[in-house]
Amino acid sequence: MVLVGGRTVLEVISPELARRIVARDEQPGDDWDPEYPFADELDPLRSLAAASSTDPVFTMYLVRRRSDGLAVGGIGFFGPPDGTGTVEFGYGLVPSARGAGLATEAVELALRHAADNGAQAAVADTDVTNLASRRVLEKNGFVEVEVEVEVERRAAFLYYRRELA
Repeated sequence: MVLVGGRTVLEVISPELARRIVARDEQPGDDWDPEYPFADELDPLRSLAAASSTDPVFTMYLVRRRSDGLAVGGIGFFGPPDGTGTVEFGYGLVPSARGAGLATEAVELALRHAADNGAQAAVADTDVTNLASRRVLEKNGFVEVEVEVEVERRAAFLYYRRELA
């Protein structure tokens, strides 16, 4: 499965590819940015690598920059929509790829694909200090619905939601 936008291409990450990404076993044609994968993506990739099968739609996708073909990040769903039709997702790009609108477009592509496959709403969260991620969500029509403060971790998270249907 490949989703194509003006600046990005999203490609499904299979369990086998996830295993290679985690092991940093780059093969000809993979074309990973030297910073990829970044630390925050390793846990979801390990989970995917351990899976024997995956949902063909609500899975992880490699984010490729169209201008040079490099894999610069990932976007993924935490499973299919729940009983209310809501799907949760997360995303990230290597530092050198940030600030060029790639994450905004990747989120747009992934959400359009999710809606085309039955999702009614989408939710995501971000650290309150991550202004870039907050802007990506807001540019994609998300509204803040909750703030959570974790005193023991000295962290605060913002929760966002967007209706897709």
